[in-house]
Amino acid sequence: MEYGTLRLCQRLAFSFVAFSSVILLQAQVPFDQRATDIGNIGFSISNVGTLGRPQVITSNSGLPSMEYPIGSGINNLFEAGIWIGARVNGQTRVSSSAVDASSGYRAGSPGFEFTQLNLIRENSSLPSSPVFSNNAISHQDFYVNFTDKNIIIPGTSTPISGHQFPLGADIQMSTYAWNYSFADYFVIVDYKITNTSTDTWDSVWVGNWNDLVVRNLNVTQDGGSAFYNKGAGFFLDSLQTIAVYEKYGDDIDFTGNYAALRVLGAEWRGQFVHPDNKQSLIDSGYPEPKVLGNFWLFGSSASNDFVPPNDDLTRYDRLKNTMNFGSASVRTQLSIGSNLIQLASIGPFVSVKPGETFTYTVAYIAAKQKSTPVGGYAVDNTEARSELYRNLGWAYRTYLGEDVNGNGRLDGGEDLNKNGKLDRYVLPEPPATPQVKVVPEDKKVTLYWNEASLFSIDPISKKQDFEGFRLYRSNPGDDLGLNLINDANLVAQWDSMGNSIGMNNGFGQIRLAQPVYFENDTTAYWYKYEMNGLLNGWQYLFILTAFDEGDVDLNLPPLESSFTQNSLRVYTGTGTRAIDDSKQEPGIGVYPNPYKTGAAWDGQGSRNRKLYFTNLPAQCTIQVYTVSGDLVASIDHNSETYKGEDIGWFEDLSDPSKSYFSGGEHAWDLLSSSKTSVAQGTYFFTVRDKQTGKVQTGTFVIIK
Repeated sequence: MEYGTLRLCQRLAFSFVAFSSVILLQAQVPFDQRATDIGNIGFSISNVGTLGRPQVITSNSGLPSMEYPIGSGINNLFEAGIWIGARVNGQTRVSSSAVDASSGYRAGSPGFEFTQLNLIRENSSLPSSPVFSNNAISHQDFYVNFTDKNIIIPGTSTPISGHQFPLGADIQMSTYAWNYSFADYFVIVDYKITNTSTDTWDSVWVGNWNDLVVRNLNVTQDGGSAFYNKGAGFFLDSLQTIAVYEKYGDDIDFTGNYAALRVLGAEWRGQFVHPDNKQSLIDSGYPEPKVLGNFWLFGSSASNDFVPPNDDLTRYDRLKNTMNFGSASVRTQLSIGSNLIQLASIGPFVSVKPGETFTYTVAYIAAKQKSTPVGGYAVDNTEARSELYRNLGWAYRTYLGEDVNGNGRLDGGEDLNKNGKLDRYVLPEPPATPQVKVVPEDKKVTLYWNEASLFSIDPISKKQDFEGFRLYRSNPGDDLGLNLINDANLVAQWDSMGNSIGMNNGFGQIRLAQPVYFENDTTAYWYKYEMNGLLNGWQYLFILTAFDEGDVDLNLPPLESSFTQNSLRVYTGTGTRAIDDSKQEPGIGVYPNPYKTGAAWDGQGSRNRKLYFTNLPAQCTIQVYTVSGDLVASIDHNSETYKGEDIGWFEDLSDPSKSYFSGGEHAWDLLSSSKTSVAQGTYFFTVRDKQTGKVQTGTFVIIK
């Protein structure tokens, strides 16, 4: 094509799209972002095709990016997104939804070439969910559509920088997440890609660009480049996985995660495209499928293996070629700790014709590093990766579903639900999660739960295979480790008698003769367990699960219900008491008294301190004064609604939405009403009962 003709075509294309944008101005779809919260990983997606929330680095109070364990502050992702590369009429084109950018996604910025077609939609396979749907795949499905066809930002006249030649790709992105304890650490991302142009895409490669970064945002003080330059990584060719971990840093003892992307496969023209199925593809006359890995250094200008690709030609080259991971220089760079960007890709697809659709699926997976840092540096070896390998396996198994042998066809004995078609995402199911009622009291917690778990039927084995219950509990002070779920220890187990599984201790200790009911709750609670000797004011995490007997024929170990759905944060303490003028009952008090800053239950910084007022009326006002009579703080207490959400300790080290209090206690963060730290010394307090008007006074001491 002559240059003048090409420029004319470009102008005509731009004018047409610009005219289209005027038409779309009133129907512009706003930017939308959601995050998974059903399992133990908080993973953000957007309706422009980006994954992760870059702003989490500076604002940890919003949506998580790829937080694991959820609520821990351990971030595993800055941003990620899909790349599609092809040859079109002799030209090399790559459409990307995310690229190297210090600020992350910005509409119209180079490399952010997809625009939104709708808002994010949600479905759930859980009958108790308000978005339950019989068509849902997982416990939390997100669906969204976006396109690379626009060369200007819809609803504006602003061009998308560097995006003059779109492929014409429409994408439906679906994400799937579960709360099962064996599947709550990954999110599957499925792309349905359609060529909506009039041109054939040749020699197609597709992959995910990633800026996986493992850091603990609740602990680290690093900012800027120092935040990102601690990453080490590796590529597992046999597992189609690219992974990173934190090599060193000020938060190394509070992190210990692997963050990984596994390419699960693609489906194209009735073929399952994956290295495990290469012979079938070769026999059908197609090229051998490959999953490739690449790393580079963010912002590097060096002319070596780690220089970033900055245009369509170099990006396409990275999609269809892998690094030399056997090179000593490559292995050294990946292991020393640096600002690594990652790319994993799959192909080649010989062609994708106009109107043709194919799917491409990946999983974002987190795992704990099973090793302890030595000398301030993380230890990475086979043993340290043991949980990562297990998690990678479950993600792939989840994707395969009924396709047990991974050939993309429904073979004899694989149609588990007898519907005559190959279904992916068919998981074995543990028993239903028990519904729990928590009653915290003075130095004591009582748990009640229902019997729904007993009647669960596994969709694969078709058996009613309930075996028993397990109760886990954290210890006082574990909250400072920011990983309460993993720190919780098994404290009790009850399981069926008369088999070779478990303890065979039965349920006589916990089964009630008649169910217990609570006000405004129609649930019948058939089980009860009391735990005494607890310390008031400390945070305890209780987890109650149900587990099944497993299945020897299917090589399945006993499966356990969700750890996150029943992760219950409990604070024992006194119940509510009206102010007693006769002094027959214990009066309102404060503990610890004296309070010493830096107490064992405090976190880091002035926002994470607390002392408790105890034996409070159900509704009251607490006021704190200096010895000279100056008002320091005024606190309203309502026993029915109090969750600890009014001070920073509970925001950073707990989860107010899942916390249970006894009602007669209220924590104060030792900050004045103007949010300044109070000085050491003696303080007076008054408590006024809002129902009776009675007032009680007292004193406490702060020592620094």
